[in-house]
Amino acid sequence: MTRHGLHRITRFRSGPRRKAIAIGVVGGSVVAGIVATMMPLLASDDLSIRAAADTTATAVSQDGDNAAKSTLATCATRCDGNPRGGREAVIEFAVTTVPTTAVNVRATLRVHAWQQFAATVTAHASPLSARESRPPLTLAGAALDSVTGVAKGFNEWDVSKLVTGNGTWTVSLAQSGLESRIYWASVENRNPDLRPSLLISYDLGARPSAVPTTRPAPPPSPSAPPTTAAPKPSPTVAPTRTATPSASGSLPSGKCGSVSDKLVPSCGAWWGMYSPAGASGGWDHGKAVTDVETQVGRKFDIVHRYHDFSNAGSNGAFPDVYELQQMREGRLMFFAWESRDFSAGTTLKWSDVYGGKQDDTIDAVAGRIRAAGVPVFIGFDHEPEDEPAKGSDADFVRAWRYVHERFANAGATNAVWVWTMMGWSGHYSRYAGLYPGDQYVDWVAYDPYNFHVCNGSTVWKSPSTTVGGFYRWLDDNGIGAGKPRMLAEFGTNFNSADLGAKQRWFQDFPAALKAHPKIKAAIYFNSAGMTSRTSTCDMTMNHDASAVAGFAQAGQDPYLRQPTGGSR
Repeated sequence: MTRHGLHRITRFRSGPRRKAIAIGVVGGSVVAGIVATMMPLLASDDLSIRAAADTTATAVSQDGDNAAKSTLATCATRCDGNPRGGREAVIEFAVTTVPTTAVNVRATLRVHAWQQFAATVTAHASPLSARESRPPLTLAGAALDSVTGVAKGFNEWDVSKLVTGNGTWTVSLAQSGLESRIYWASVENRNPDLRPSLLISYDLGARPSAVPTTRPAPPPSPSAPPTTAAPKPSPTVAPTRTATPSASGSLPSGKCGSVSDKLVPSCGAWWGMYSPAGASGGWDHGKAVTDVETQVGRKFDIVHRYHDFSNAGSNGAFPDVYELQQMREGRLMFFAWESRDFSAGTTLKWSDVYGGKQDDTIDAVAGRIRAAGVPVFIGFDHEPEDEPAKGSDADFVRAWRYVHERFANAGATNAVWVWTMMGWSGHYSRYAGLYPGDQYVDWVAYDPYNFHVCNGSTVWKSPSTTVGGFYRWLDDNGIGAGKPRMLAEFGTNFNSADLGAKQRWFQDFPAALKAHPKIKAAIYFNSAGMTSRTSTCDMTMNHDASAVAGFAQAGQDPYLRQPTGGSR
């Protein structure tokens, strides 16, 4: 028996997000009581601040003028056989642009290494000068954060205990567990993208006291008949939305309620859900969605599903009967199509795709999409930057274009193409090379998360900070200029030290979308399988009643209540 709804998802701490296979089962919590809300903070985008100076502290005379080198070094006290060979990287930052009204300041130190090492490197508040050529080693200041296992690429330390606002802040990196030198990029590195930086985020203003608000629309009565009838295989789906054709898929203008042929709403944003089915529920992908809709008191505009190249069962023969029923009921479908076989656990190479080995599968899916008769979102291999086994970035682009062209040749012009990246800053240098081109992409999407302690951090990111980094990068670099944007996955952990934080995070989310108006769709990834569920980590939307209440309130915001689609 095939396993339904498998999905590959990744997460990260200080380097690329690690892969895991996730099978999730929707948990149930019922909204109880009147939702009390907090007035939202105004949230900033991240500030990226380059280091003002750096050097290597050492007692080794041969090291010379470390303040002028393109590398920094760290090493344990006994280093490469020298019992007095210890080295520490010392980095200074001048922070001047944090507003005086900033609160909840979070600061992350980012330093680049060229290789992976089995070493622990700890960031300390440093009394040393980063401008000296070779300052002597001295007693380190307070420990701030540690990286256990140095990653190739950027490594990150939470230095929020030190960096509390504007000022001059100096951090030293001390190494243990490896008696060989690790080299890091310094401020003199010829590539500015590799130089040390400090990522700062904050909120503006003080949070007023709680005020009561109206209760969201109640969920359907438990005695009411289920909203998902027995699925029928008929693919005939009558469009229910007013279309304003726009061949480019660019952001439309016009009165609220119009939707372009590329499924872009003229104002506001779609509200969507990925809710996995499981064996305990009989792999019922319809009920997995309607159960959550009952909890939050509304239909979702978009239902997100992950499919493979098996071309069989609910994993690969899509749209399946559940999705056809969801379309009949007015929901939009988003098919994330992965070049793998979920049940067999095998992965294809992109060269297999553009080399013609998968033509029968591609053409079969294109035929079913064409037969659906309404526009549907589809994406090929989301987060390809985390798929080294499949080929190069150029291979991905070639495969994407090949699939797109076969769909066009098959007449599946109702496919709306969504290019989905992680949006992680460590891959910024790759995204231009992963972009298939404007003529092959209708929407630009990314997957932002407030992982909090789920990925080993202690930083709690506001909704605006969570979605803002890649949004700003897209603006600055012109990738997909004029295309609508989508949060193809987003999510948040809870905060065990502040049990109301997750509810407030959801309540503040509509304001974050309004502050980033190019985001025209947001889809919650409601699975605990992407991380380990622990006493301090649970990324599901409905892990407790307060989280459901906050999410339900967000879904009632007029910005997310399109007069078309599922939310009517």
